[in-house]
Amino acid sequence: MFFVVSVVLFGLDFYAYQGLKAAISPLPELGQRVFKWFFWGLTIFTIAGFILFEPLSKHQSTRPILMVIVTIGAANMIGKLLFAIWLLIDDVRRLLQCIWTSLNPESVMETAKNGGISRSTFISQAGAITATLPIIGMGWGVLSGAHDYRVLRRTVSLPNLPKAFDGYTITQVSDIHAGSFWNKKAVARGVKMINDQKSDIIFFTGDLVNNKAEEMTDWKALFSSLEARHGVKSVLGNHDYGDYVAWGSAEDKGQNLKDLIDIQKEMGWDLLIDEHRKITIGTDSIAILGIQNWGAKGRFPKYGDLTKANQGLDSSITKLLLSHDPSHWKEQVLPEFSDIDLMFSGHTHGFQFGIEVGSIKWSPVKYFYPEWADLYSEGHQHLYVNRGFGYIGYPGRMGILPEITVITLISGDRPAVSV
Repeated sequence: MFFVVSVVLFGLDFYAYQGLKAAISPLPELGQRVFKWFFWGLTIFTIAGFILFEPLSKHQSTRPILMVIVTIGAANMIGKLLFAIWLLIDDVRRLLQCIWTSLNPESVMETAKNGGISRSTFISQAGAITATLPIIGMGWGVLSGAHDYRVLRRTVSLPNLPKAFDGYTITQVSDIHAGSFWNKKAVARGVKMINDQKSDIIFFTGDLVNNKAEEMTDWKALFSSLEARHGVKSVLGNHDYGDYVAWGSAEDKGQNLKDLIDIQKEMGWDLLIDEHRKITIGTDSIAILGIQNWGAKGRFPKYGDLTKANQGLDSSITKLLLSHDPSHWKEQVLPEFSDIDLMFSGHTHGFQFGIEVGSIKWSPVKYFYPEWADLYSEGHQHLYVNRGFGYIGYPGRMGILPEITVITLISGDRPAVSV
């Protein structure tokens, strides 16, 4: 993979470099030389990032350095790709012009510059400007967006909600991805914001780590401070199983999962593994169901057993389901479990990139997950997809900010509403 990525990157760079020479041609020789060194320096930096990723990711103290490398490397690749697209447009234009000239040898083609710059130079310079946008945007997404936690409030009406639970509040957090954190002070501020909601219960809907339980070593004390009247209920996400690591043996992988489960117990969280809990106020009760990861997309695992979690529960009781992957809702919950009133998911992160302005909400992830962020309803059943507390891969967020959700349950047969 390293060899393939390196070849692709160098091929892209050599192509883009041809356009760079045209774009910087008006500059003095020293300026041209600086740009050339910067151009190839980014290439070397990106390749070095691939080499250093594994050793730097093992220690919390080196993660800030890793985040800088990942951000610059990703911005470099995206920027040069955009630059190459501009060059491709110009190459196609010149090819069509060449074909036209060969087919019409007597026609007079406009070649004079008329006092301005040539089309090729203009396109190269426009491409160079465009290529800087990812660097600016992704840098801002790390410095500002990564920990710009937002509290989103939604009200959901459930026809069979017991009177004692009218106004019951739930704070949902998802996709912590502790292995990606690089700013402890900022994360601590986010944890305080969770506690400041003073909800009746806290739900965590999976992906506590990127791959390994040891990623929680420096964060266990902080997340142990989460508190609510009815505690923290949690489930596992696809990253929690260590499926994306080449383990030395099956025993090592199994021990990693056991360690992660033990960590959640040590933090005081109630981890639900294909099981349920009843919450009782006075003589009224609701059921909280939690299952292991169950994904209907790609290679995401189907470890969860909702039938087992639902076993022993009367169909009339209000049921809230914690299931990490939102694709589970339409694939199994809606067709097979009409008694699940409200499902809580995460997983998508909102792609950590998109647009949310007023009623406008868009992210590339919507083409893979139709239910990718916020509240969805079909009949009397509802799904809430949290945009995630943390991040993975790109250590920031652009447009889709980290989320702390507060859901207020109300009784009655009314549409789910937003606040």
